[in-house]
Amino acid sequence: MTKKILIADDNTFNRELLEDSLKRFKTYGVVILSSETGPKTYEVAKTEKPDLILLDIMMPGMSGYEICEKVKADPDMKGTYIIMVSAKTQQEDRMQAAKAGADEYVTKPYDIRLIRERVQKVLGIEMV
Repeated sequence: MTKKILIADDNTFNRELLEDSLKRFKTYGVVILSSETGPKTYEVAKTEKPDLILLDIMMPGMSGYEICEKVKADPDMKGTYIIMVSAKTQQEDRMQAAKAGADEYVTKPYDIRLIRERVQKVLGIEMV
């Protein structure tokens, strides 16, 4: 069964950095999807039903919090694992993400090794 990751960030550099950093998972059958706006992210999530979403908070059209709430409220996507990836570092931001249903919260700049470890664990990939 194909695993899917959706990378959602309005900043092209950040999005491409994550895409590039996670391309090693493609050899394990993982499909990497991306989007740059809130509405597009939600539409891709509804259509593709990713296993994992790496979700920025500050997105045009719909915030990451709103996307997270909608994904977690949809019975077809309830099991989607969401890691909020944001430059927002305040405790209230973390609390709002948790209220929205986020499974984890990682602040930028992040350690790409940590992201890879989390992706590997969430998707259950045994790397050789």
